[in-house]
Amino acid sequence: MRGRMAPLTLYNSLTRDTEEFHPLDPANVRMYSCGPTAYHYAHIGNLRAYVFTDTLSRVLRWKAKDLGWGPLTHIINITDVGHLTSDADAGEDKLEAAARASGEDIWAIARHYTAAFKQNLRDLNVDDPTAFPLATDHIAEMIAYADGIADRHCYQLSDGLYFDVSTVPDYGRLARAEGDEREGRIAPVAGKRHPQDFAIWRTSQPGEQRQMEWDSPWGRGAPGWHLECSVMSAKYLGTPFDIHTGGIDHREIHHPNEIAQNQAHCGCTDPGARLWMHNNFVVQRTGKMSKSSGDFTTLQSLVDRGVHPLAYRLMCLQAHYRSELEFSGEGLLAALTRLKRLVIAVVGLRARPEGKGMTDISIYREQLDEAVSDDLATPRALTALEAMLADKRVSPATRLAALEDFDAVLGLRLKSLTRAELRVRPSDAVLDEAAIAARLADRRAARAERDFARSDAIRDELAAAGVEVMDGDPLGWDWKLSL
Repeated sequence: MRGRMAPLTLYNSLTRDTEEFHPLDPANVRMYSCGPTAYHYAHIGNLRAYVFTDTLSRVLRWKAKDLGWGPLTHIINITDVGHLTSDADAGEDKLEAAARASGEDIWAIARHYTAAFKQNLRDLNVDDPTAFPLATDHIAEMIAYADGIADRHCYQLSDGLYFDVSTVPDYGRLARAEGDEREGRIAPVAGKRHPQDFAIWRTSQPGEQRQMEWDSPWGRGAPGWHLECSVMSAKYLGTPFDIHTGGIDHREIHHPNEIAQNQAHCGCTDPGARLWMHNNFVVQRTGKMSKSSGDFTTLQSLVDRGVHPLAYRLMCLQAHYRSELEFSGEGLLAALTRLKRLVIAVVGLRARPEGKGMTDISIYREQLDEAVSDDLATPRALTALEAMLADKRVSPATRLAALEDFDAVLGLRLKSLTRAELRVRPSDAVLDEAAIAARLADRRAARAERDFARSDAIRDELAAAGVEVMDGDPLGWDWKLSL
């Protein structure tokens, strides 16, 4: 049994303060998360957003029963049209650019990268949302939405329909950027009334070759990026809804533009969502990770180097979601080692579940609850997890039962994860596990016979094949594949 749970407090980017969370409709908690643009593989900086969002959704579901809430409705959109090569109004559509560069069908490109993104989420043990709606499945609704606000809030230029930000109150309060600071990120477009005005429909220009375009009252073309999220969040969640999430870069332009559209559509000051939550960047020593600079690392590239993807999930959980996360090979290997220690602890408990000890472990569940209820303080939750697993005063069976709660919230699969799974074979490895095990058996026999020359030769042979023999490893691992 769980005791009385702590109130859930979350940081609202709109107010720049933490607030106690209460669903607008306790029978249906509703959350929308900005999804990927399906023109390239997601980099690990992109994927941090979904570890954060998944942690939030897990906490909401975990606390729901005790707090009397109904199920969570969670939407992650897939942007398969409309996102320009700039976050504002410069360049061409990212999907169109990818299709032109590759010579491939744009619809096939979108399907490929959407499937790759969903596989990344599965690898990170991110639960599926309620739905993954596609932007291209909602073009008619986007046109109708834009048509409904056009006469009061928009004006037409030769290249499309633009939203006049002066027609809604307090535009940009989410970003809290003033004057040149905000305008510096927005490319100038001839004829715009204000630098911050943005396109909600882009008209195809004479001679422009697009694979994705539709007829509209403003000419044949495609929707602007910001329009899809206003349309799909309202369709699947209604307005207002509880929580809107995204990366901190969305806080400056994309989400303020969504809010402006939402206010125009309802004819009110409501921003659409009550809480707006943003995770911070993943940074490397060279700066923020981004596709445009070519400086990015995919999850698959980590797997190809022999790192289990849950090590990256753990790395994300070790930092608060609103803090910058510095990524390095050393930091990732440290997270992998920490994950191995957790797995070893759980395997040890499973080997002797009948052991004696206390059966009351409420203190650790309370520590977990207090941590994640304090704006998702996952670093503290991990500390509580490790203390619980190491507490020999508590019976193994009781600690395994408590692990259910930690797994439900942190998503590390510790109840089922094995040592064998954590040995991920690098893509360039020349030996399989059976061959490694056989050579290690030969080496143990050589050492038993005090034939140290043969033992060293086998060690060197394995090292040449990328296998590091881990003599004396405190974790008890025989070997690991070198990065």
